[in-house]
Amino acid sequence: MFTGLVEAIGRVRSLEPRGEQARLSLEIPFAAELEMGESVAVNGCCLTVADIDATGASFDLLGQTLAVTSLGDLTDASIVNLERALRAGDRFGGHFVQGHVDATGTVLALDQRGQDHIFDVSLPPEIAKLCIDKGSLCVDGISLTIAELTETSARFWITPHTFDVTHLPGLKAGARVNLEADLLAKHVAKLLGK
Repeated sequence: MFTGLVEAIGRVRSLEPRGEQARLSLEIPFAAELEMGESVAVNGCCLTVADIDATGASFDLLGQTLAVTSLGDLTDASIVNLERALRAGDRFGGHFVQGHVDATGTVLALDQRGQDHIFDVSLPPEIAKLCIDKGSLCVDGISLTIAELTETSARFWITPHTFDVTHLPGLKAGARVNLEADLLAKHVAKLLGK
C-alpha cells in the first residue's frame, strides 16, 4: 500500500529485455535502506526489489507489467517517481494507492500558470468512468486531485512543491503515464455491477 506522495526521484541505469520480460535497474537515493523483496512504487507501479547495490536496485518486470504500464517506454537516464510502501503507524497523506496500474493515459499538456502548473491527461473510458470532479487519481505514482473532468481527460493543478520533487519537469506532451483509479471507486463500481 502506498500514498501517492512521491518520496524521491530516481534515474534509470538500464532496462534490459529478457524475452517477454525485462530487468529494470535504477539509481535510488534510499538504496542503502532497501531490503530484498521490498516493494517500491516506480512511477506508480508496485515492483519488488530483486537486487540491491550501493547506489540502486533492480526489479524484474513481468510481461503483464510491460503490457499494462508505461515502464517499457523508459530509457537510460529517464527520471522516475519513487515511493516505498507505507508502514503501519506512518502518517497517511495522499490517498490509498495499491501500485496496481489500471491503464495508461497520455500527457496532453503541462503548462505553467504563475507559480503553478496545469497538467492535462487523457483518460481511457475504463478510468474515466471511475473518476469524479475533485476526486483522486494516481498519475505515475503521484496522488492528484482532479480539478476539471471531461469524458476523455482530467486536468490537475500542480503546486510548486509537487512539480519540484517529482519527474514532472521532464514530462512532455505525448508521453504515456500510468493511471491507477481510486480504490474505493473501483470497489463501488464492482458492487454496483458497473
